[in-house]
Amino acid sequence: MNERPVVILTAMDLEYRAVRKHLAGLRTHHHRAGTLFEVGHLADGDCQVVLGLVGKGNHPAAVLAERAISEFDPLALLFVGVAGALWPQVGLGDVVVATHVYAYHGGTSEDDGFKARPRVWEISHEVAQVAHHLDRSGAWTRRLPDGADIPKVRFGPIAAGEVVQDSAISIHAQWVRQTYNDALAIEMEAAGVAQAAHFNRSLPMIVVRGVSDRADGTKVTTDGANWQPRAVVAAAAYATALAAELAKQPHHKWRTASLRKAEDKGMSDGVRNVARDHARVGVQAGAIYGNVSVGQPPALTADARALLTELRDELARARTSGTVDEDTFAAAEEELSVAADSLSRDSEQGRHRAMIALRKLRGLLMDLAELASKVTAIITAIRGAS
Repeated sequence: MNERPVVILTAMDLEYRAVRKHLAGLRTHHHRAGTLFEVGHLADGDCQVVLGLVGKGNHPAAVLAERAISEFDPLALLFVGVAGALWPQVGLGDVVVATHVYAYHGGTSEDDGFKARPRVWEISHEVAQVAHHLDRSGAWTRRLPDGADIPKVRFGPIAAGEVVQDSAISIHAQWVRQTYNDALAIEMEAAGVAQAAHFNRSLPMIVVRGVSDRADGTKVTTDGANWQPRAVVAAAAYATALAAELAKQPHHKWRTASLRKAEDKGMSDGVRNVARDHARVGVQAGAIYGNVSVGQPPALTADARALLTELRDELARARTSGTVDEDTFAAAEEELSVAADSLSRDSEQGRHRAMIALRKLRGLLMDLAELASKVTAIITAIRGAS
């Protein structure tokens, strides 16, 4: 299970609430610039999720997506909401997963007309494979409300601009149809989110949209028939199921923050290991010829127990100082007890159970960087003993 969270962003409160219904253990995270995120986990699993509201438009979506990426270092970024269908075969309530995102407003105006200068971002191959597999399995439909119709999941390009399109014959509609005629749906935020993800070393980014109207002048009618809530429920069900699948992927599929930092520093010209706290350096070398074996002493499990004791003491001090509120302290104490009890059994099953409890604990303490980093150190110690 991947330990980094999945960030899910929405443009409207309706979309936010639809995603929020799939989450548990939520607590508010205050960004220093004023943005409020909610941090929790999927109600039916231990995938950590950060939920944020960005408002309408590509520009705020880009700014707040960058803010979420910098703050939480997620393993993936999802944007969830509604969109308008551009073709009759795309049905109301269908779920569209963007294989490409077109920023269609780029261009140049010349004497002989307007010339397109589009930008496009593609979904990563690994994410596309997971998304298609999820659709084929049909497992995501278990997240739909009882008795709900099962929508079709469609994969294709999405056009993202700065205006609401509600006409099939306007100049704007003709422009989109002629220049981006493979786009299945149209909306107003995906280009900004895609740009932010691209600027962060191509962080895996997925746009999931429920079709709530046909972008052809009938929006008032479809909105009156409650297609927005129905469409966003389907999109939220698929998106949260996709988040769970992404979190299950092996660690090597997603580059960790430490690996990215190592790449930035250009490690080819030497090796630099820094051991802090309870860390141990196994090998420090510039070049190795032949076979090398590095053993980990069994004391790592004992180290994990010692770190748990230290963490419990620091948590108590944080409670006394008011840094941790009573509800968070009680929930954290419960997870600490589960982890300590599980480790005392000294078995593979016990370690696995302790890891799950610690991931939940780290989610509770995510906005307390020092305490959260100590939880990460305990998880690393347990993994090293496995």
